[in-house]
Amino acid sequence: MNTVRTTDEESTGARKVAVVTGAGSGIGRAVAVELLTAGWSVALAGRRPEPLAQTAAAARAGGGTPLTVRADVSRPEDVAALFGAVRDRFGRLDLLFNNAGTFGPGGVPVEELPYEAWRHVVDTNLNGAFLCAQAAYRQMKEQDPQGGRIINNGSISAHTPRPHSVAYTATKHALTGLTKSLSLDGRPYGIAVGQIDIGNAATDMTAGMQTGALQANGETAPEPVMDVADVARTVRHMAELPLEANVQFATVLATAMPYVGRG
Repeated sequence: MNTVRTTDEESTGARKVAVVTGAGSGIGRAVAVELLTAGWSVALAGRRPEPLAQTAAAARAGGGTPLTVRADVSRPEDVAALFGAVRDRFGRLDLLFNNAGTFGPGGVPVEELPYEAWRHVVDTNLNGAFLCAQAAYRQMKEQDPQGGRIINNGSISAHTPRPHSVAYTATKHALTGLTKSLSLDGRPYGIAVGQIDIGNAATDMTAGMQTGALQANGETAPEPVMDVADVARTVRHMAELPLEANVQFATVLATAMPYVGRG
């Protein structure tokens, strides 16, 4: 874990503090910029310094100055260092957007999926989400005033799989269980935990869907996408609720995508 760029040493005042993992691109970048523009103090976390720097530049253009930390969420020592840096810089934590994830090798049938590929997806999507949630939970429980919010990025695949997506789908179903368990265990400490399940936001990860995506009947068909900014606004809405209220599960998707009735 390396701190790539820190904020200026100005006081955070009454600003709420968020950690966004997977902040170097796509949904993570959009959510980070949305929160920063809305006046949050935000720590950007991701594996690659260059995309994080691009997110930080986009944030500065919107008037925000983030803390930028290079961290691999599948590594316990990186996660510990990330949340330590946030505690040292801001003194508290109000929100974790648990967003870092990978689809893994696309289009690989289950019988051909290498164990190493399966393990990489599980380590990132599930183990990484747990490690970050655990670190956030500990800090939120111990801080004064106590409490905070965790929002997990689930995906439509937390409900219904795509063909040849066994690792991704299994981890996203597991993330739903993680969300429910954390939500229950967080109640005594004012820790609200919810999940956003996203379908076909326009990012680099979904770029090929508009030209053709494999369907359950074996055909390939183009799919509509939605503006990733609509996802970011939804996350912000969930994040800015008082801790007495919680969006337990939210599904945000391109209206005409083949989800309802998929398969």
